[in-house]
Amino acid sequence: MDWAEIKHAADLLRNARSVVALTGAGVSTPSGIPDFRGPEGAWTRVDPSEVASLQNFLRNPRAFYDWFRPLLDRVLSASPNAAHYALAALEEQNVLKAIITQNFDGLHQRAGSREVYELHGHLRTSTCPECERQIPTRVLLPKIRRGDPPRCSCGRPLKPDVVLFDEMLPRGLYWLARRAVEHADVIIVAGTSLEVFPVNELPAIGLRHGAKLIIINTGPTYMDGRAEAVIRTDVALALPQLVEQATGAPLLERTR
Repeated sequence: MDWAEIKHAADLLRNARSVVALTGAGVSTPSGIPDFRGPEGAWTRVDPSEVASLQNFLRNPRAFYDWFRPLLDRVLSASPNAAHYALAALEEQNVLKAIITQNFDGLHQRAGSREVYELHGHLRTSTCPECERQIPTRVLLPKIRRGDPPRCSCGRPLKPDVVLFDEMLPRGLYWLARRAVEHADVIIVAGTSLEVFPVNELPAIGLRHGAKLIIINTGPTYMDGRAEAVIRTDVALALPQLVEQATGAPLLERTR
């Protein structure tokens, strides 16, 4: 771990009035949830346009659920890790104002974070694309686990409220995320390679409004050259160290 970069990043946090975190799959992989775009990610084994686009979901919901069912069980059995707890602690200290996440697993909230903008959706509910009836996903789990794609009373397939390919992001949430980075002094980019549009444009928007970037990721991002600090390690190791140095509050009890 680059302790000089950790110290520099902690100094940035101590001097900031408003910090925002942008998180990706790398924050959840230590919890046992596989990523999508990494060397061993889900998209190396299946064409995402075939199983995870809205158009193909409507045409063949069974293909979607056959792919999604194992991932769903992994997500539902996962627990928050040290990275989630570190960000929740930073929010408790009134330093972190919001988390913008590309993850749909809900682990930030389970760790105690309150202001979370889930730009790629969540699993709490499922919605009918036709009549917009919304149902708690937990009610549908027996059908999903039997391999029977759940359907609305109108006959259309029910879709978990995650954002698929060729779907728009939730407009109100994206507006909140954009406003958050525009008002941030520091943006922590954690566990994301910044490859997915339009979420990957948020750090650049923050920079244009005077924010400083801290990037924590195991691989490079296109924003590394413009960041104040780049920490190239697992976020579950780096974030607790960063938050402890910035706030002086130990996090050991949270992660047990």
